[in-house]
Amino acid sequence: MARSKSSNAWLAEHVNDPYVQQAQRDGYRSRAAYKLLEINEKDKLIRPGMMIADLGSAPGSWSQIAARLTGDKGRVFALDILPMDGLPNVDFIQGDFREEAVLNEFVTLLNGRPLDLVISDIAPNMSGMPSVDQARSAYLVELALLFSQEHLKLGGDFLVKVFQGSEFTAFLKTMRETFTQVISRKPKASRGRSTEVYLLGKGRR
Repeated sequence: MARSKSSNAWLAEHVNDPYVQQAQRDGYRSRAAYKLLEINEKDKLIRPGMMIADLGSAPGSWSQIAARLTGDKGRVFALDILPMDGLPNVDFIQGDFREEAVLNEFVTLLNGRPLDLVISDIAPNMSGMPSVDQARSAYLVELALLFSQEHLKLGGDFLVKVFQGSEFTAFLKTMRETFTQVISRKPKASRGRSTEVYLLGKGRR
């Protein structure tokens, strides 16, 4: 089947993207790696020995970075509806984050261990209709925040991708009620036209 003009344009942009090319050279699974690297460089989120959950982890570039920085004494727990190839020091469950049975399986994997950090670069399958996509994204990030509220230790941190839209202000308000400080980050690797920002909640109350 012939590709549409928009899909050809996306493919050309993707192939020529300097972050895509750099990820291939550096051995990262996607260009998203550089978003986390920049935020971590600025905010010093990930330290050796930490317990981290990565929600919406596939293809695994954030888990790659988290596992490398936490080292052998740390652990990363990853979850995604899509398959993800294995990584050292990463426990992965494939399943739909919206299903209670999948979340229960993930919680069982944690085995009562409190998390130091939850990271989430999660996004829904895009329909191309902004109002629909924003609503789907808002639902996923609300689930990620709820998970953080339940499983982060006191003082723990939460980093999540959010698309700015009608639900953004309400979500930001809930973040500020949950954490002592909330910071907005727009990494250089985020495409300029994208409405995505990363909200960092520091110090779970």
